[in-house]
Amino acid sequence: AMAAGGRAGEPLAELSHYVVARPIYSEPGFQEENERRPPLPPTLRERAQAACRCSRKRAFQIAKSFLPILEWLPNYRVKEWLVSDIISGLSTGLVATLQGLAYALLVAVPVGYGLYSAFFPILTYFFLGTSRHISVGPFPVVSLMVGSVVLSMAPDENFLIEGSNATGTNGTGTLIDTESRDAQRVLIASTLTFLVGILQVIFGVLQIGFIVRYLADPLVGGFTTAAAFQVLVSQLKIVLNVSTKNYNGVLSIIYTLVETFERIGTTNIADLVAGLLTIFVCMVVKEINDRFKHKIPIPIPIEVIVTIVATGISYAADLEKNYNAGIVKSIPRGFLPPEPPNISLFSQMIAASFSIAIVAYAIAVSVGKVYATKYDYAIDGNQEFIAFGLSNIFSGAFSCFVATTALSRTAVQESTGGKTQVAGIISAGIVLISIVALGKLLEPLQKSVLAAVVIANLKGMFMQVFDVPRLWRQNKVDAMIWVFTCIASIILGLDLGLLAGLLFGLLTVVLRVQFPSWGGFGNIPGTDIYKKVKDYKNVIEPEGVKILKFSSPIFYANIDGLKSSLKSTVGFDAVKVYNKRLKALRKIQKLIKKGKLKATKNGIISEPGINNEAFETDEEPEDNQDLQVPTKEVEIQVDWNSELPVKVNIPKVPIHSLILDFGAVTFLDIVAVRSIKTIIKEFERIDVRVYFASYQDNLISQLERSAFFDDTVRKDIFFLTVHDAVLYIRNQMTYSDNQDPIFEKVKISSSTFPFLLSSSTHS
Repeated sequence: AMAAGGRAGEPLAELSHYVVARPIYSEPGFQEENERRPPLPPTLRERAQAACRCSRKRAFQIAKSFLPILEWLPNYRVKEWLVSDIISGLSTGLVATLQGLAYALLVAVPVGYGLYSAFFPILTYFFLGTSRHISVGPFPVVSLMVGSVVLSMAPDENFLIEGSNATGTNGTGTLIDTESRDAQRVLIASTLTFLVGILQVIFGVLQIGFIVRYLADPLVGGFTTAAAFQVLVSQLKIVLNVSTKNYNGVLSIIYTLVETFERIGTTNIADLVAGLLTIFVCMVVKEINDRFKHKIPIPIPIEVIVTIVATGISYAADLEKNYNAGIVKSIPRGFLPPEPPNISLFSQMIAASFSIAIVAYAIAVSVGKVYATKYDYAIDGNQEFIAFGLSNIFSGAFSCFVATTALSRTAVQESTGGKTQVAGIISAGIVLISIVALGKLLEPLQKSVLAAVVIANLKGMFMQVFDVPRLWRQNKVDAMIWVFTCIASIILGLDLGLLAGLLFGLLTVVLRVQFPSWGGFGNIPGTDIYKKVKDYKNVIEPEGVKILKFSSPIFYANIDGLKSSLKSTVGFDAVKVYNKRLKALRKIQKLIKKGKLKATKNGIISEPGINNEAFETDEEPEDNQDLQVPTKEVEIQVDWNSELPVKVNIPKVPIHSLILDFGAVTFLDIVAVRSIKTIIKEFERIDVRVYFASYQDNLISQLERSAFFDDTVRKDIFFLTVHDAVLYIRNQMTYSDNQDPIFEKVKISSSTFPFLLSSSTHS
């Protein structure tokens, strides 16, 4: 029979079948034959010894994990890598200079401070970071989050001056003390950076690197796309050179957009033209770089070229005087001395710094992971937290804003051949030259050109929108997380939007566990395989047996789901059946007392002539207190599936056994354990035995700890597989059929359940 599938002509047909002969295993039977290994958890002393052990090798390992440079620098291949690192460093340095200037606009601080932010963080990351490819420095999303804190704590309204001898006008006629405003904003940004750094170091020391696992790809995708939209809106007003109020909080992005378009009449044409030209040229050349990246040895540094040209034009045509264009104006030359952060501001920015710390880390690690996978090395999540934390603390002292990595800049560093962080240090050198020498030359540059460079770099983030239809086809829940996070981040702002997306993502997991898949299972004939009855045509349910598979951990939230799936699988409610049967018995008892019915060993016989009176109507209220059966012992046999002489509508119970397949149940909580015990009792008293199959070993120890087993619920109702349970039940039924039915008598009292299935149900 076993070779049914293999034809004689087929070679090795017997190898595609297997024949197993083994005992039917219940849990106690299996444990008897197979000895378990006793678990040996290490003692506290052993743990302490392991943690405090010190050898030369271990000390070196710890030093390496805190200073990853000790790992890679000694193995640096000068001949192979140095040239490509230098080329990469030069290209990245030019891009970093520009992006530093441009992203400073997002933070609402003077442009020059962006150069510091593109320089200082690289110095510390070089020693502490584990990623070899990321280019550390400002990133639009994080810069924008810092900017929203800066604008909410130092809005223009706080710096209005009376009188007309001030510099800088706001278009509406009121005058703003720009110097003190900018100084305050720089202080806020650097203080925030310092606080973010402290939080990141704490997270790293506490080993909270795992937190980034909760930021799933769809969540990060939706979040960064929303951020790209926010960046676009904030840069739009700089391209148009339109001044608006600084909104922050819920819907701020929409208000900014509306006001920008309300004031579009005040657009500066020179700035608009320069901006649009920049966007167009950058996008076209980036597309060429992408298309022909195999033919062009290094990508064309278009941003740098455009900036140089734009600065030249602006200087030659004196756009500021002639067209009132918004230019960079003053870039500080050289460095500012380090300043301590203003600790008194910490309390106002702690909530925002929390989300910035995590977002900055998550972006850096997710970009780092992409390149780590590509080049086959590993990133240490906790060490990255410490590296970025110390970088931010260090750069916070030098008036910088929060550093992470920018996707576009990292792509430049990698595609131009960067092999290690040596490229990063060289790019910092280029930024250093800009700070010390070239700053003055960039002063005529229009801000709108910088804003346009930012917008041109957003293309990659906006392209993520095209992932949504693919996500929807693959997994609707993930697509919903993406869309929800994106919309929430646009409406609520980035920090709250991220939190909302995170909670929504966790909620989907909870809901999936709360409403898991379940179904009645049956046997594929001639095998020990069990499949869903709904899904396969040839599946047969064993006679008198129902099998329910519930695919989820069982805990307080989904226990009701388990109960309702039980009801629909077996087709009746065990409690209702019990109550109706008690009611019928009480009526039969009454009739026996009156002499209208006679109880015999073969069942109940109604006396001839008074048959019709015996059918009493089912009008009494169902009241459990009322259902106590008299304790006078009467030997009665009732076949509940046959016609009864009383009119009580009792649901039929077509089964004698119920198997719960717990193969997909990973844990049970205390509520679940109690409920399952109740379920067993409810079915036992209507004479349906409950068995458990395919359970995992840890469930048994969990049930033991929860005092689940007692005299009525024993371990022998647990079977290793569903097939074991089915065969055991079949054997039991065969055995009970061979017994003499005359001995099947039940004593009826209020304590034991008053009924017996007569032999006719089995025959």
